[in-house]
Amino acid sequence: MDTNAGSFVAVRRLAGSDRAAGAVAFHHSSSAEVVTGSTAWIGRGLSCVCVQSRDSDARLSFDLTPVQEELKALWCASFPGTELRGLISEQWKEMGWQGKDPSTDFRGGGFISLENLLFFARNYPKSFQELLCKQNGDRAIWEYPFAVAGVNITFMLIQMLDLQAVKPRSLLGAVFLKLLSENDRAFDILYCITFKLMDQQWLDMHATYMDFNTVMKSTRRQLERELLIEDIQRVEDMPSYKLLAR
Repeated sequence: MDTNAGSFVAVRRLAGSDRAAGAVAFHHSSSAEVVTGSTAWIGRGLSCVCVQSRDSDARLSFDLTPVQEELKALWCASFPGTELRGLISEQWKEMGWQGKDPSTDFRGGGFISLENLLFFARNYPKSFQELLCKQNGDRAIWEYPFAVAGVNITFMLIQMLDLQAVKPRSLLGAVFLKLLSENDRAFDILYCITFKLMDQQWLDMHATYMDFNTVMKSTRRQLERELLIEDIQRVEDMPSYKLLAR
């Protein structure tokens, strides 16, 4: 493996594609620093959006970058039937982004966080909608913002599994590499499991917004325990996989 390629997950993601990665970060998380060494998929900055005016159309037409295409796809999967009025729009706050431009939340972690959310929306739509709309349980007045929480989950998994390394340097990283050999979407599935598990922990702890870091630490401990279960051969064998619904 090329030592300049970045993490072993990142190499898989870029295979057969020259897509430039967007940048991702959560402003209150130090985990963005963890992934800055993974040069295979760290964002090189969003490409310039080219605006083409049409005399017959008052709307703007965009040449979308890959990140913008994925954002548009994420919106369609999240709110089917609701038109997105612009890539920069107050509508994004409905999904739990911090502002009207989601790219401002993507500054340090890369395209992978957006891919994780889109995979979740497309492959486990029932669970995705339950979390997006906070449909289950006795919810707090101050809930976690869905999309930004998703970015943090990506960061946490990258750190936990030591994916910034060229090859695994920890037992958990080695275990995950085995799971990845069984299913090249193992990271995406693990992300979905983690999101659902985090929400379950949130409800069990009667957490509010200020408890988010505590909930994340508890979620990580549970994931570590499950990944080290001897009989786990596939990511779908993890006990918490049962929380997901399509």
